[in-house]
Amino acid sequence: MSQQQRQPWIVGVSGASGTPFAAAVLRGLLAAGESVDLVVSRASRLTLLDETGIAFRDAHWQEDLRDWLARGADGKPRTFEVDVSRVRHWAAGDLAAGPSSGSYPAKGMLIVPASTACVAGVALGLSKDLLQRAASVTLKERRKLVVAVRETPLNGQTLKHLVTLDEAGAVVLPASPAFYAGATHIQDLVDFVAGRVLDAAGVPHRLYRRWEGELGGGSRG
Repeated sequence: MSQQQRQPWIVGVSGASGTPFAAAVLRGLLAAGESVDLVVSRASRLTLLDETGIAFRDAHWQEDLRDWLARGADGKPRTFEVDVSRVRHWAAGDLAAGPSSGSYPAKGMLIVPASTACVAGVALGLSKDLLQRAASVTLKERRKLVVAVRETPLNGQTLKHLVTLDEAGAVVLPASPAFYAGATHIQDLVDFVAGRVLDAAGVPHRLYRRWEGELGGGSRG
């Protein structure tokens, strides 16, 4: 695929706990044949190191990303095998990167997980790093922006910021798993949230079993 034809989804990973959610979304996008532009914030690298033991390095990002996406939500390595050739990585401090401009061809942006600091920065238009700048560009270009906020409880200021994002056209999607799909493993709960993110983006997937109007389905697995 030529550079002119490439139209990726931008995936921003902020510093909130929940790196397995981001991994599941990335796997889902790649499984659907989508191209991805990845922005991993400085804070999220600390979270990733804490939750997985992986140090995400700009100079070795493909190796580190492959190791990350191969891990299940339980932290076990080599759970998945993922081809990362359709991923392009942009350093969070690179404000001259492609996604910083509205003329850069992108389908939209998914922020997974989104911390309250990230939510505030995007709602206020701070653009303090590439993740926030790309989100602001996504909003101004009227492209799809999905914000998977991962925090509890939420204070009044964050709730106001989320309302601001909703009014600006973003989809506010709390990382809140459901149980009607028959979850039997932590990965099932993570995949449910990831699947809802992909639903909001209009990307097909088979990450969870959908509700079909039949009571008791979840208990049968």
